[in-house]
Amino acid sequence: MLNKQTGSRLQNLWDKNKTAGMRDSELLVYRSNLLGSDKRVTNYGGGNTSAKVMEKDPLTGEMVEVLWVKGSGGDVASIKMDGFATLYMDKLHALKDLYRGVEFEDEMVGYLPHCTFNLNPRAASIDTPLHAYVPKKHVDHMHPDAIIAIAASENSKELTQKIFGDDIGWLPWKRPGYELGLWLEKFCLGNPGAKGVVLESHGLFTWADTAEECYDTTIDVINRAIEWFETETAGKTVFGGEKHAALGAADRRKIAAALMPVIRGMVSKQVRMVGHFDDSDAVLQFVCSSDLEKLAALGTSCPDHFLRTKIRPLVVDFDPATPDIGTTLNSLAGSVERYREDYAAYYERCKRDDSPAMRDPNAVVYLVPGVGMITFAKDKATARISGEFYANAINVMRGASTVSTYVGLPEQEAFDIEYWLLEEAKLQRMPKPKSLAGRVAVVTGGAGGIGSATAERLLAEGACVVLADIDDNALEKTRENLATRHSKDVVRAVLMNVTDETAVSDAYSDMAVEFGGVDIVISNAGIASSAPVEETTLDLWNRNMSILSTGYFLVAREAFRILKTQDIGGSIIFIGSKNSLAASPNASAYCTAKASEIHLARCLALEGAPHGIRVNVVNPDAVLRGSRIWSGEWLDQRASTYGTDKEGLEEMYRNRSMLKRSVYPEDIAEAAYFLASDFSAKSTGNIINVDAGNKEAFTR
Repeated sequence: MLNKQTGSRLQNLWDKNKTAGMRDSELLVYRSNLLGSDKRVTNYGGGNTSAKVMEKDPLTGEMVEVLWVKGSGGDVASIKMDGFATLYMDKLHALKDLYRGVEFEDEMVGYLPHCTFNLNPRAASIDTPLHAYVPKKHVDHMHPDAIIAIAASENSKELTQKIFGDDIGWLPWKRPGYELGLWLEKFCLGNPGAKGVVLESHGLFTWADTAEECYDTTIDVINRAIEWFETETAGKTVFGGEKHAALGAADRRKIAAALMPVIRGMVSKQVRMVGHFDDSDAVLQFVCSSDLEKLAALGTSCPDHFLRTKIRPLVVDFDPATPDIGTTLNSLAGSVERYREDYAAYYERCKRDDSPAMRDPNAVVYLVPGVGMITFAKDKATARISGEFYANAINVMRGASTVSTYVGLPEQEAFDIEYWLLEEAKLQRMPKPKSLAGRVAVVTGGAGGIGSATAERLLAEGACVVLADIDDNALEKTRENLATRHSKDVVRAVLMNVTDETAVSDAYSDMAVEFGGVDIVISNAGIASSAPVEETTLDLWNRNMSILSTGYFLVAREAFRILKTQDIGGSIIFIGSKNSLAASPNASAYCTAKASEIHLARCLALEGAPHGIRVNVVNPDAVLRGSRIWSGEWLDQRASTYGTDKEGLEEMYRNRSMLKRSVYPEDIAEAAYFLASDFSAKSTGNIINVDAGNKEAFTR
């Protein structure tokens, strides 16, 4: 990012040994991945790359020129061959005869599928004409902070000429589309010596006859811009100077933990949102500056930034010099409502006859002086990426406002992009959200068999999951495994002793900062013991009660506090036991503690109902596979109680069940998922026995 590392330059990573023998299409993938690997070059999902390649026509057998261009919705950092759209160049040129003018340019997108080469199912993006009509074989379109800082300056044309001379041209703002493609073609034909062009308020186009030369040009141009900014801004005041001193890291997280559940509750009334917190140096410099309010009000310039971050951020009323979180929390409702009203007014001012209905009027980005930046979106990855885009916008504003005057995207232009019918069509094609999308869950005992299986089930349905456990080694292994399977964005781990009041409170604070709050609480931390009553020590009794009764109370109490703060309901599920209902010999401490869980759940169901908080219980029985409880003394003790050995115990449990079936962690996870999801939205205070049938545990 611009100025992130003083004196830094982009590395030229092209490796001739790796590219030797690659076809042009393979070189395109290689080049794209290199460019996307550095966020100073382009953002996630941003930018486009293309190559014009000679291919054998599957119908005629003749060699024809084909445009390979990044398809709609792709990301250059991770794109593979199947991420590119392929189109006949002769057909793309033929489209010029169908073009009826700028007021009809959107209809040209409908013609692109007719140009498809080799029945490629990858949809072509709106940027396709921008690549097709540049009369060079290789084209890069990137969004580097250093270039956008030039493009978003009041005198961007003059700066472009000053920095690059005739090597790089300049074009005024034009929304991406067919007309801009024709503009680029005209510029190239009129300036055959130019290597690229800066698009006002947008980004950079570069081109060349070979893939390597195109990559070299892109890297060189960005480095020239970085070098110029470093020289030009050295010693200058940034963002009008510092207005606030940043709070310490621990205090910043404490404030974020208090703010995020409140904001999340306000913005999640219709659709659950997930939060992300960023207090990086670049963000802190901006939120502590004198020009924060002025620049934030101008909004972003680059269309890619804008689509991720909305028209402008919301600046939270907070003074880090005299921090009063209570006053700030009290003012949030008014601030959020004013933002919604302003957004609705913006929609009314700018809407057109065929504009889609107004979307969610809540802010995406929340800037907190002295603390950092909070972003909310429908999933964690999008919330994080939105924050990254606004961090890029901060870098752009830093550069532009230091060497010139920063200019945001004009309001009507911004609206026409946000509510573009083509963008709306893309949104309508998005897959239906999973059943737990936007939900945040915590699973205690998360490193055990039932805990990890439950986390896996919730993650599969789109939830973000915090694993809580007292075993740090097992916890990290479980986190790593689940993060590998479901993405590191959606899995977190916290070391938590459920009997430690402070540890439980701290874990929920961490959860608030990582994801914005909580919706689902799976209380599963466990212990098991077996001894005749006369041999049951007070220490053994207290240990069972501490973990299985007090621990469940502490986890639920803290959950109630945050769930009530959010005011959007929630679901708490206790993983109980058949022994909570059915007495068992030589297990009085365990059975009694488990019975207390059920009654606690019933009490909490009564208290939670007025707030939409549901509390239910899953009662497993004899879940041996993957269970840490069954890997120690408990296994030996129960085998002894029933007069069998370790190998025979699972068979004994299976045969004593009415259904003659074993119970596995995945079975408990399925019941927990049902109670966590909206499929059980009208159930609270209930018990689901997952024990293959045991009449002694019947609830009625």
